[in-house]
Amino acid sequence: MKHRHILHRTVLAGIAAALLSACSTQQVTPESPSAEVLEHPSAARGQLKPMPVRPLNVQTDCQFQDEAGYRGRARLDISYSEVRSFAAAVDVPRRGSCRFDLADFRQVRTEPHVELRGQDGCTVRMWEQGEQVTVAFSQCAGRCDRGTFDYVWPILVDRSSGRCN
Repeated sequence: MKHRHILHRTVLAGIAAALLSACSTQQVTPESPSAEVLEHPSAARGQLKPMPVRPLNVQTDCQFQDEAGYRGRARLDISYSEVRSFAAAVDVPRRGSCRFDLADFRQVRTEPHVELRGQDGCTVRMWEQGEQVTVAFSQCAGRCDRGTFDYVWPILVDRSSGRCN
């Protein structure tokens, strides 16, 4: 029974650590308040704060490429969570490319994230995470060369500089 309690406690600590690392880049040290949260997940109740729900505002026209040749482009103009302009393209080496254009979508949500949906079920979601805006795609294989969508990552836009990756 004691072994089961230790295993249960270890699993809860792992879940709490994963949640905290997803919400924060704070370094956890034995002296930090988060160390207590990791050891006793119920202690997190008063320390974790939700992201504020506020209108999304971002404007960029950016390009990126990584060392492996994965490339992308994004054009975004969102004001008070209303999408005025959107186009994105992703090129995956030896796989193909994907294309997204606002004309093929209708906006279906403004809060807590912006959401565009195409008639084919392709969904584009955009939300802020600190100074970054995430542009994520789901169920969009039809907008890509065959087999490419499995290799598409979200596009991250740095709101202050307008750069993306």
